[in-house]
Amino acid sequence: MGIERFFYNLATDKKKGLALAPLKFILTLLSFLYGGLVRFLIWFYALRPLCFSCKVISIGNITWGGTGKTTLAEFIASYLQRQGHRVAILSRGYCRRSNQSLGQGEKFLPDEPLMLKKRLPGVEVLIDPDRIRSGRRAIKEFGVDTLLLDDGFQQWRIKKDLEIVTIDCRYPLGNGYLIPRGILRQPISTLSRAHIFAITKTNLYPVALDLIQTLRKINPSALIINTAHEPLGFYQIGQGDSPLLTPDSLKGERVGLFSGIGDPDSFERLVAKLGLEIGFYFSFPDHHNFSPRDIEDIVALARDKKITTLLTTQKDAMRLRGITLPLRTLVLCIRLKITKNEEEFYQRLHSLYRI
Repeated sequence: MGIERFFYNLATDKKKGLALAPLKFILTLLSFLYGGLVRFLIWFYALRPLCFSCKVISIGNITWGGTGKTTLAEFIASYLQRQGHRVAILSRGYCRRSNQSLGQGEKFLPDEPLMLKKRLPGVEVLIDPDRIRSGRRAIKEFGVDTLLLDDGFQQWRIKKDLEIVTIDCRYPLGNGYLIPRGILRQPISTLSRAHIFAITKTNLYPVALDLIQTLRKINPSALIINTAHEPLGFYQIGQGDSPLLTPDSLKGERVGLFSGIGDPDSFERLVAKLGLEIGFYFSFPDHHNFSPRDIEDIVALARDKKITTLLTTQKDAMRLRGITLPLRTLVLCIRLKITKNEEEFYQRLHSLYRI
């Protein structure tokens, strides 16, 4: 088990025992210090937030781990583009140099922004830890009327017209502690700033009634929508990005899984719901760059178990560019679907442009 997964299991209280009590005590103290710093920064930046000359929509989360915010960003960008709006997605990127736009040198670009660009032709995707700088560039160079902040809930310097918070219905608020003792990136009370709560992956896990009650108590005026990650089908790496096989075309087949994403459990659960038999699952840390040794280990295990098909995610496929896999390797394509309060959600979007 990697160090990241170890601390995630601690933060979600999966790991228990008296031997861990001293470590949890230290992490609790660090959580209080972290919370104090976050509260100060939120207060400080709220004094004079920057206002852009276009609409700003933030899609973010309050917890550590994959909650589906990038999938929702893609969904919103695609919808607004079809409505005639010029949209730019501002991404912080991951361990990359700043002030990049997609189109050149794609081999060295982050997985999520590159995935968005490939799936959203005509939408500008800019990578820069400084969202103010990339936002100004998007307006000046591309004439956009809408900025989407991917992972923007912790971006306190910018005034937002719409604040959307994605919440994983399996681990919605963790154990109530902030990082590093819990998975909260900022205090639960800050959810009062949100305009929309998007509860994600509701086709994989049940939505707890007490979660809805908690959100209503913190923020009675916010719209709550349910979303699902709907499988579209599979495509083979190196043969285009459009699904060639239907979701049920592999039903009953035994496959090997591998991924480096924030929520590997949901990927495994979605594959199982499609009726596939999972022979093994190699789970790497989020944004993991696959090495030749990684591929050798995956292929060796597959051959040992007489598995001829490997399966991974769209995000991981971006990090497999230029890598040759000797076994058939398929990518599961998904899209976001709103399953509750869809019309109300669209009305909130349209209302931004009537002001």
